[in-house]
Amino acid sequence: MELRQLSYVEAVARYGGFTRAAERLHIAQSAVSAQIRALEIELGVTLFARTTRKVALTPAGEMFVARARRVLAELDGARTEMAEITAVVSGRVTVGATASLGVYDLPQALARFRERHPGIALRQRSGLITGLLGALDLGELDLVIGPLHADVPPRFDALPLVDEYLILALPVGHGLTRAGRLTLAEARDEPFVSMPHGAGLRWILDDAARSAGFAPRVQYETDGPAGIREMVAAGLGVGLLPRSTAESPCGSPVEIRHLHPPPVHPPIGVLHHRARPLSAAAQSLRHHLVELAGPRPDPTHRSTPDPPDPSGPSDPVEETTEVPD
Repeated sequence: MELRQLSYVEAVARYGGFTRAAERLHIAQSAVSAQIRALEIELGVTLFARTTRKVALTPAGEMFVARARRVLAELDGARTEMAEITAVVSGRVTVGATASLGVYDLPQALARFRERHPGIALRQRSGLITGLLGALDLGELDLVIGPLHADVPPRFDALPLVDEYLILALPVGHGLTRAGRLTLAEARDEPFVSMPHGAGLRWILDDAARSAGFAPRVQYETDGPAGIREMVAAGLGVGLLPRSTAESPCGSPVEIRHLHPPPVHPPIGVLHHRARPLSAAAQSLRHHLVELAGPRPDPTHRSTPDPPDPSGPSDPVEETTEVPD
């Protein structure tokens, strides 16, 4: 018994005749008839009742066709799965990422993905979230990794990966490190270091300051959180920073203070365009990024520690975290 014989029997049953089946299969009618006759001889049963006017399944033929269709369906499923695997082991994925991804280690994630799928070419593009989303609209990017602001347009599918928290970074020895419970308004007269307009971190600073009743005096701009930290460490001003950047052992030392109320930082996540289906390679990378992020903590659990209440005993040292070189 051969698979092509199963296909021929199913086609004759589906189209109601040898001639129509042969036309759909793009083979000679005599070949279809010969293969089905050989199969009937092998099985010892008649599958089709043939008359000059029509061809109909016999009871044995109905039983056989039912099983043949299940076999052919399994074969089609296997072919589809193998095609998906073939697509994943090759292809190209272009990823856009913002400068600040918090605790999410994108280079390590991409390196591990490359180990799993060495045949997939990866390209990364950096920029501000507004520009990256524009590139996603134009089809220049497959995925974007960055902050998921509340106003993400609904045309983008956004999946959170990790949470991030903001602190106030100060030069070592700054007077605000000796204060009690600190609000952002207490830094209103300080020069700020931040990113340019259009960056998520700048938008958060402007929004938090507006809620505190002032407009921040941004005297120095840089292209990423690491640059903000270096400029703060040099004494050029203070700055809002992701806690992961401020507490990183890399870079110049700064002092950090937790703010009350804490400025809200959106979670870091992965986005793609809903109207543009992802390739198998891009789907595989998206799944990999989520898998490496692991389960997110309960959003009702507050993991940012509160500084001591100024009404009670407090140790200024506990208020300050100095990050060594």
